Amino acid sequence: MVFSWLNVFAWLRNRRRAKLLAMPFPDAWLSFLERVGHYHLLSSDEQKRLRGALRIFLAEKEFEGCGGLELTDEIRVTIAGLASVMVLGFNGFYFDNVQSILVYPTAFAAPQQKPLAGDVVLETQSENLGEAHHRGPVILSWEDVREHAQEPGHGENLVFHEFAHQLDMLNGAFDGVPRLPAELQASWERIMGREFKRLQKAAAHGQEPLIDPYGAENPSEFFAVVSECFFDAPWQMQREYGELYALMRDYYQQDPAHWAPITVP
Repeated sequence: MVFSWLNVFAWLRNRRRAKLLAMPFPDAWLSFLERVGHYHLLSSDEQKRLRGALRIFLAEKEFEGCGGLELTDEIRVTIAGLASVMVLGFNGFYFDNVQSILVYPTAFAAPQQKPLAGDVVLETQSENLGEAHHRGPVILSWEDVREHAQEPGHGENLVFHEFAHQLDMLNGAFDGVPRLPAELQASWERIMGREFKRLQKAAAHGQEPLIDPYGAENPSEFFAVVSECFFDAPWQMQREYGELYALMRDYYQQDPAHWAPITVP
């Protein structure tokens, strides 16, 4: 009986999505989407699929402005557009595990707990640009989202980073390993393990490679910064990290190094 109900819910969801995709794309939304640099790197077919994914994303997620931010369609379309870039290769998946996105105007204060001796815990505050919670919201700084959307090519993008964490947590763990097809599991462990150690070594020596050294913190952050680089600086990543790029290409089922290249000042 449970299986039958799951089939009914899937049928209703797909029917609802089909109706959304049949509707004309709003001109106002298109004007906002065209301010996203990544949109212009895509082929016309990819742009069409992105507009469809964006429609579904906006229909199925709740957005909330925080810290005095007035939520606008520009904010919603920009975030949805960037997140949707990541799932163009995933048939029928639109971050179904994410229900809400909280947006602050800038970096926001987040409580931190640091264990001390015994049972003592130090309560502190830190400034965060974004957070991703398992079965919870994605939290973003609009200032940084907008900057990264307007200036692709640097290997950094807050939306790609936090939504990569959501892909990571699909298996229920914050471990840098998303759900993988069987044929990728062995190469994932080998290549990601090797490149994680390589980044840790670079960070320890104060180097600043193409992949953000923040990824040396742990495997989950490593997957997130590699995903940022894959979608935001794919041309450079393919040249400098060929095997790692190919692994991401096979996982995301996209080849962004074939997007229209851009010149980074």
